Amino acid sequence: MKPLFRSRMKPIIPSRFAEIIFALVFIVFGIIHFKNAGMMGHGVPSYFPGDGKIYIYLTGALMIMAGIGIIAAFHRTLLCYLLAAVLIIFILTIHLKPAMDGDLTNLLKDTGLAMAAIIIGNRSSK
Repeated sequence: MKPLFRSRMKPIIPSRFAEIIFALVFIVFGIIHFKNAGMMGHGVPSYFPGDGKIYIYLTGALMIMAGIGIIAAFHRTLLCYLLAAVLIIFILTIHLKPAMDGDLTNLLKDTGLAMAAIIIGNRSSK
C-alpha cells in the first residue's frame, strides 16, 4: 500500500549543521557549569550525597565531552545517550517538583534536549 502523502522536499538546513549547533550549545552549557559551579551547586537536591559542586563539575564535563564527541564523530552514540540520561535525571530530580507546581518550562526544555540527543545518537549508529 502506498503512503497517502509522500514528501519529496529536500531539507533546507542540513542535519549535520543542526548537530554542530546543538553540540556547541552544550559545550557552552558545560563551560557555564564550570564557571558557576558554586552558585549552581545550591540547586542540587539535598538528598544527593556530597558537595553539590561535584555534580555540577561532572555534568559540565559530560556536556563538553558530548559536544566535542558530536562534532568530532567520536563515540557519538554513547555520549549522546549519556547526555540524554543526565538530562532525564535533571527532569526527575530538579524539574519535576516545579512542574507539579505549574512551572513546566525547564521540564519541557530538558525533555526536548534529551530527545534531540537520542535522535543524534541514533543517527550516528547507522
